[in-house]
Amino acid sequence: MKRLRGGALRDHAREIQRRLAVAYPDAHCELAHRNPFELAVATVLSAQCTDKRVNLVTPELFRRWPDAAALAAAPRDEIEEVVRSTGFFRNKAKSIQGLARMLHSEHGGQLPRTMDELVSLPGIGRKTANVVLGNAFGLNEGIVVDTHVARLSARFGLTKETDAVRIEQALLPLFERDTWAQLAHLMIGHGRRTCDARKPKCHDCVLVDLCPSATP
Repeated sequence: MKRLRGGALRDHAREIQRRLAVAYPDAHCELAHRNPFELAVATVLSAQCTDKRVNLVTPELFRRWPDAAALAAAPRDEIEEVVRSTGFFRNKAKSIQGLARMLHSEHGGQLPRTMDELVSLPGIGRKTANVVLGNAFGLNEGIVVDTHVARLSARFGLTKETDAVRIEQALLPLFERDTWAQLAHLMIGHGRRTCDARKPKCHDCVLVDLCPSATP
């Protein structure tokens, strides 16, 4: 397939989005949470870990330490034990406790609502900030680029970039701003259910006629 540019690329991207929206009408954030603080912590824990595993861990984590003040004061070794099964548990325990301490000391225990403030917090990079802004606050400041979004963006011919920030910047002008948060859910859902990293199910894909990477 010839590489698309400009308006043709935008039309291609939005047709992909339209079809995915039909295929996955219930696409949503799969990290269980009741408030922005819980979502931020869960997202930090989800690094190199499945959402399902995180959802098994967070009920006990938030039962013991339900808010920033409680988590900030918790014994580090106890946090490590609770989050151990998510992998890299020492670094993750350090990050979520550092996050809690800064929220408690500088933000009254509440997650700020701006990208700049969020990425200044321990453990929170642009991807996590986009998750929180889009799903906890309904603010479309960017597009979450995880491994699924990065992989599908390349497979769909949307960008040749490989760096997450550059992928995001390439995607932003292709889609309406008020759809950015939902777009990530659609692509993640498709990546999990159909467009597998090793064995994509092209024969079952609603995008087979659009995707330049599709195989018979």
